[in-house]
Amino acid sequence: MMSDRKRKASSSEEPVCALCGQADVDPDICGHTLFETGIRVHEFCLTSANITAKARPGIEVLPLAAIARKVRQANKKQCCVCGERGAAVTCAERGCARSFHLPCAKDGECITQYFGDYRSFCWEHRPQQATQEAPAEGTICLICLEPVGDSLSYHTMVCPACKHVWFHRGCIQQQALSAGTAYFECPGCRDYILFCEEMSNMGIHIPLRDASWEDDESYEPLVEMHSRCDASQCLYHGGREQAQSRG
Repeated sequence: MMSDRKRKASSSEEPVCALCGQADVDPDICGHTLFETGIRVHEFCLTSANITAKARPGIEVLPLAAIARKVRQANKKQCCVCGERGAAVTCAERGCARSFHLPCAKDGECITQYFGDYRSFCWEHRPQQATQEAPAEGTICLICLEPVGDSLSYHTMVCPACKHVWFHRGCIQQQALSAGTAYFECPGCRDYILFCEEMSNMGIHIPLRDASWEDDESYEPLVEMHSRCDASQCLYHGGREQAQSRG
């Protein structure tokens, strides 16, 4: 599925990823940037290209020889989405020769699975949800409350457990990034096991971490108790700066 949109060229002064040729990408899709001896690669561009960084205490060592081989191979392949060369991610379907740049996956309705072997699939061979019934007319996304449309598509998903809660792919992806593996669940029926398994298989990235709001200091004021009397004339004998346990 060739996209009408061309990739946005990165600034010539800004170092780019050796595997996707881009610098300004969504870190939620491509991961953080790894550096070593003049080479930069995005974390998930690396794993989606079936290359594993070598772990050492406190650092990740890039397999430079493997990256160089992959770059040479990718330079011979045209991205099935943007049409440009340098496509390092190949569809895992046996016999399929389609390749794409990881940042192009969304535009081409391709997916990458962010677990296990980090398999990727083109628009034709990506996993499909089991449901054959399209959402009823007027069905809304339970997250953004906007219509999901009345047909099955890449951008529309349903909970595999309750089978009646629908949402946009982009909306459930954002929820997964916020909730992490600790709190990610169906926004309707609250199923966890079946829901997470299906969403991961469908290419939703669920970070292996606690929820983002658990570390957000902006929530701290919500648990603070107001301890000063603001009445124009405070009648408490202890004074307006003293907190009373009741009343």
